[in-house]
Amino acid sequence: HTTSTFRTGGDGSTSDSGHQYIAYCWHSVPGYSSFGSYTANESDDGPFVNCGFRPAFVMWRKKNSGENWRIIDSARSPGNQKTYQLFPGTTGGQSDEGGMDFFFNGFALRTNDGNTNDPTAYVFMAFAESPMKYATAGH
Repeated sequence: HTTSTFRTGGDGSTSDSGHQYIAYCWHSVPGYSSFGSYTANESDDGPFVNCGFRPAFVMWRKKNSGENWRIIDSARSPGNQKTYQLFPGTTGGQSDEGGMDFFFNGFALRTNDGNTNDPTAYVFMAFAESPMKYATAGH
């Protein structure tokens, strides 16, 4: 990989000739978005992930698994503990099986659910509730 290109490798599921593919490439922007990974602990007092802002939206999944992506946002669950989840890779609706708290500087898992907080690596993306980096003030 370089700053302007990336490779998918030789696996047939990502490099078949004659097929079209889409790649979504993201990066963290301080005060606006955070992308990364964390290791969970299968505890009701799960790991805290520092984003540098209060999230409005967090999407995550196990790093090396076929598990579905999961989304928790502040619109569906305005208070803590946030429980309502969406599964963007399925046709299912919202589910009340969550367990996450949003803080002024990140989020923490609050469930020992095996699909959300197994003692393994997870990847995530989070977007700020009130992005401060690009906010402007008027009078």
